[in-house]
Amino acid sequence: AAFRRFVDTEVTPRFPNGLTITDSRGQYRHSSGRLIREPGKVVTIVLADEPLDLARLSDVASAYRRRFAQESVGIITRRACVAF
Repeated sequence: AAFRRFVDTEVTPRFPNGLTITDSRGQYRHSSGRLIREPGKVVTIVLADEPLDLARLSDVASAYRRRFAQESVGIITRRACVAF
């Protein structure tokens, strides 16, 4: 429910044309040195390479770090040929 609210308030207003959310399992080394394993979410958004896209993605990642007390949030971008 908390993630859904996050998507509704932070992601959808910035990327209203749509997205896909996939459940995932991840792991990372915490700054304390401990290995942390936790469930995660992968959000896929197809963009038209607009000038503000990267800034909006960064804003979403920052909001997620703050809201869910995360050390980091990954963003991967790549060019693709997409048709709907």
